[in-house]
Amino acid sequence: MTVTDPTLRDITLARQRIAGLARRTPLVRSAGLSERAGAAVYLKLECLQETGSFKIRGAANKLLSLTDEERVRGVVAVSSGNHGRAVAHVAGQLGVRAVICVSERVPAGKVEAIRRLGAEVVVHGASYDEAEAHSLRLQAERGLTRVDPFDDPAVIAGQGTVGLELLEDLPQLETVVVPLSGGGLIAGIAIALKAANPAVRVIGASMDRAPVMVHSLRAGRPLELPEEDTLADALAGGIGLDNRYTFRLVRRHVDETLLVSEDEIAGAMTFALEQEHLVVEGGGAVALAALLYGKVSEPGRTIAVVLSGANVDPALLSEVIDSYHPSF
Repeated sequence: MTVTDPTLRDITLARQRIAGLARRTPLVRSAGLSERAGAAVYLKLECLQETGSFKIRGAANKLLSLTDEERVRGVVAVSSGNHGRAVAHVAGQLGVRAVICVSERVPAGKVEAIRRLGAEVVVHGASYDEAEAHSLRLQAERGLTRVDPFDDPAVIAGQGTVGLELLEDLPQLETVVVPLSGGGLIAGIAIALKAANPAVRVIGASMDRAPVMVHSLRAGRPLELPEEDTLADALAGGIGLDNRYTFRLVRRHVDETLLVSEDEIAGAMTFALEQEHLVVEGGGAVALAALLYGKVSEPGRTIAVVLSGANVDPALLSEVIDSYHPSF
């Protein structure tokens, strides 16, 4: 089968397609971060997106690209939380049956949020990879169409609409820092930005606990790693040993990858709430942490930081703020 990478045209068409389902999120200047970094720092607030994360962009583009027959049969997705929530929401809007597979590691609040949207939730396995294997079995048994969380051209194009908005709202953009897990978000953003200006630096940030994409890039091939508990639970899971798109696209278009610690993620979540008045989940805060703790040092440049999600349990957020005492 021919592998066709998503293009800027695909991303532009995706924006038109998903306009009724996904929000155009704000881009705001952070005075505090700008002062700390000695740069002009802007925050892309995907934490204010419908369903609480950027994932609705890719999910909407994929579901709106289905044939009538595929819509009738229904869809299946595997998720660490946010993708499943996005698929469930879009499927509900379109009247499509959705089955969402999650592992036992997915926070209960994220599982319940998916159920409330009307999807069938199947909890299976101790890891993302085990839940994914089960989703593939259900796909074959029930004739469902898979909505991949990242390794799909339609999903990547949907996520790339974030890049189009950055180009329009911040044409002087020189560097963007993006959360990195499966790679769909950063690949889509990079395709859009590099098409307009190849000099734009694209930096991926991930947690230092089982960052599968980062280790795979270093090894030169997709790897599997045991999952570890992390505040960035939305970034947990593998990229698939048979990865067809995102590994290659991230390797081609992303200029640098960085890792942040649990304390740094906690500090970024706290900074977002106390200084920027924003609720940001751990996975959504890794790019902010990279800048906040000096992992990104680009004085004098214009920098955008993507805050990719807000779906954190209030009790956990309170615990983070009470238990961690970051210095920022």
